[in-house]
Amino acid sequence: MRPDLFHIAFYASALLILATTIFFTVIQQRTAKLNNKLFLMIAGLLSLNAISQMIAELSYPHRFSDSWFLLINVSEYIYFMLHAMIPPLVLVYVNVVTGASTRYGRVKRIIYELPLIVAEATLFLNPFLHWFFYYDENREFCRGYAESTLYLSAGFYLTVCLFTLVYTWKAVVMNRRIAIIYFFTVCIAGILVQLFFLDVKAELFAESVGLLGIMIAVETEDDRIDVDTGFYNRRALQLDLNNYFVNKRELWVMCIKVTNADIIPRVTGSENVDILSTLMSDYLRTKISRSYIYNMNPQTFVLTILDKDEEAVKSLATEILVRFDMPWTINDNEYLLKAVIMFADVPKRLPSSADAFYMADSPVPEGNDKKILYGSDLNYLLRRSAIQNAIVNGLKKDSFEVYYQPTFNLSDGSLHGAEALLRLDDETIGRIPPYEFIPISEQMGLVDVLDTFVLGEVCKLLSTELKNDTSIEAINVNLSVLQCMKPGFVQSIDKEADKYGIDRSRINFEITESVAASDYDQLSQIVSELKRSGFRFSLDDYGTGYSNVMSVFSMDLDIIKIDKSILWTAVDHELGRILLENTVRMIKQMGRKVLVEGVETKAQLDLLRDVGVDYLQGFYFSRPLPRDEFLTLVANEKQKIQQRSKQ
Repeated sequence: MRPDLFHIAFYASALLILATTIFFTVIQQRTAKLNNKLFLMIAGLLSLNAISQMIAELSYPHRFSDSWFLLINVSEYIYFMLHAMIPPLVLVYVNVVTGASTRYGRVKRIIYELPLIVAEATLFLNPFLHWFFYYDENREFCRGYAESTLYLSAGFYLTVCLFTLVYTWKAVVMNRRIAIIYFFTVCIAGILVQLFFLDVKAELFAESVGLLGIMIAVETEDDRIDVDTGFYNRRALQLDLNNYFVNKRELWVMCIKVTNADIIPRVTGSENVDILSTLMSDYLRTKISRSYIYNMNPQTFVLTILDKDEEAVKSLATEILVRFDMPWTINDNEYLLKAVIMFADVPKRLPSSADAFYMADSPVPEGNDKKILYGSDLNYLLRRSAIQNAIVNGLKKDSFEVYYQPTFNLSDGSLHGAEALLRLDDETIGRIPPYEFIPISEQMGLVDVLDTFVLGEVCKLLSTELKNDTSIEAINVNLSVLQCMKPGFVQSIDKEADKYGIDRSRINFEITESVAASDYDQLSQIVSELKRSGFRFSLDDYGTGYSNVMSVFSMDLDIIKIDKSILWTAVDHELGRILLENTVRMIKQMGRKVLVEGVETKAQLDLLRDVGVDYLQGFYFSRPLPRDEFLTLVANEKQKIQQRSKQ
């Protein structure tokens, strides 16, 4: 009697797929993490199952020989004992991949272990009880009445797996979700086929195919690892942090910032940024598993540290800094590198992955003299995160408001115009000064949204309450360099003005001297185009030292605003007064009007009368006012004009 080649083909195919899966997992060095080890264990058990079944099938024609019959019994016994272990191992694997294992308490673990313990214990006694399988008088394989309990046990574990996936759905990226679901679908199909059609040995083959899908989509981490350095990358950190947050896992995030990494290209004469990564990789792997090391950029490395207290994390940071006290060998030469280490706990101090990334991406605070920053040292990060949230919420909830700081004519003290200033009052952290939220909004890519909002509010005011007002010559609107350099900027400004049908000459755009210094040619072209449309232009903060005088005055500007620092110096120092007088004289000789900001005292006002400027702005006259208060000021100014006209 020949062996059943149909059955053997199924087992041989399954073994070949499993061997290929194990081979590629090992040569790709995907063996360090717990899920890697579990994956290899499952693949190994299935391989032993396939071998045991091939032995049983090859021996079956000789079953009437006692020695061959014993081999068949042992093979089937090994198959059942090992196969019963696979469903619970799959559950553990799914829990590790999704991070759900961190939520398992002792009682839940016992509940999940119980079916396996009962199954293995009764299987151990099968040679005596014959509950699961036995052989009849013709030594034909027969199923025992308890074999169905193995299928029920497997169904229980797979059902828990599916519930785990549903609960932690957000912690698993799409390709992993699809792969795990595919694995279940193929396995369940194979199990059902063999359950109802014993002669079709599809179970092992289906499980091996499903496991191959898991390897391709889950265990292969090419998109998570930098090929050159072997470090996990930003994407890997994002996915892992997302996993931790979904599963409410507590951990520490440590950032190692090499502050003088620019020394490497200088001393090596190479732009190869991987040199530092290689150095750090070799060292950090002596302190922590590769699975928890991430390379954010050539100068920044992040560690995720689980199941440690603050003192242990601080001790690790100190050990790493001790290494930085010693030289590093680069191209057979030794150099000292400097580092600053930050660490914070999740989720207490870092309540979201965005906060963790901000800590990793943010520069070391200016003036910092510490090498380890943690606890209250990182309050600036919390402030930054809070401001980011306030900006986003402010746009959603209309928390931004435009204030107006009046400008006045020096000649008679009458109202000249106003500067539109953006204010943000957050319901959580209160009033946020512009010098904080404007730079952050620029980095978030939202500054053009804010600038458009301010322009819209000013246009709305000029087209309604101030439509027929003659006391306000123009309202100044600040422009950022990012907005000015944006393609289609001029067209968007024209569109906004057309929307409200305003007199363009009543909008006076302000650009700071630092903005003007960034790109004279392009900015000059923008100014010329908007001037042709009827808008006015001012240069703000003149005197802060950024610009080339001839380049600035080559632009078609209407007003030059002298920075308050020049005025404040001029009051107390003769050289400052000379500088102010000469600056005003030069501006006037070039045909521009002069506005001085920062007027806060009568002494400053008297000095400006002597110098002969055109317009004034400062707290001596008025602080920035909310819209309604500004309109009240305008109304009072009208009454003064009317009273003077009657006299």
